[in-house]
Amino acid sequence: MDAEQGAGGGVRSVRRALDILSLLTEDQPTVPLKDMVDATGLPKTTVVRLVQTLEQYGLLWATPGGYTAGPGLWRWAHLAHTSWELPPDTQKLLRELVDRRGETANLMIRRDVHRVCVAQQESPQPLRHVVRVGDELPLWAGASSKVLLIGATDGLLQRVASQSPHGVAHVEQLRLWADEANAQGYAVSHGERDIGLTAVAVPIRTQSGVVVASLSLSGPSARIPEVATADFARDLLDTAARIASHGFQHPLGPRT
Repeated sequence: MDAEQGAGGGVRSVRRALDILSLLTEDQPTVPLKDMVDATGLPKTTVVRLVQTLEQYGLLWATPGGYTAGPGLWRWAHLAHTSWELPPDTQKLLRELVDRRGETANLMIRRDVHRVCVAQQESPQPLRHVVRVGDELPLWAGASSKVLLIGATDGLLQRVASQSPHGVAHVEQLRLWADEANAQGYAVSHGERDIGLTAVAVPIRTQSGVVVASLSLSGPSARIPEVATADFARDLLDTAARIASHGFQHPLGPRT
């Protein structure tokens, strides 16, 4: 095996470079070299070489306080934004949904054993549920997860269950949730992952019936009582059908 080939199948030097870039956050936009060495546990000479390479490609930028995101990342971010941005009509439907219901709307897709938020319209309420676009959340709980697992293979369900706090035995519950969501057309969760949070989710399907995304409304359980979930679901189903009528095969696929 190549010396640079990691056990996980990735190239070790690439993973190390990504580990360095991942140290940059909204709370810590600038990271000193010493902090990079401490956080990664790599020799200083290795970190210096990686940082120099990232600088050459414009992915890092040296400042007196350390290293910050370089202009090369902005080019990639712009490409990602334009490639993954929802069509204006879909964004308008999300805004209208939130205006009617007063709760946060999320559009999520499945990525392996996670669900990824690809679009969100925040609730206007001071107390609201917010997930950032791009955030990865587990699939072992939550209304959106139940919807995204409709039609999942046994292998996928086992991998999701193994990531849960309940272990592999959770696979039976996951299958039950997915089957129930498929049968009734929507799913509900009450504090399964976040205490005090209720969510209602519906699938967005292609014309062939394949689930490609989930559309959900979420907020404090006190504002979404059980008796209201069916009404929320009807509104979500109508909005999901209108989004699907635009003819996408993937919610963030190429736009015409």
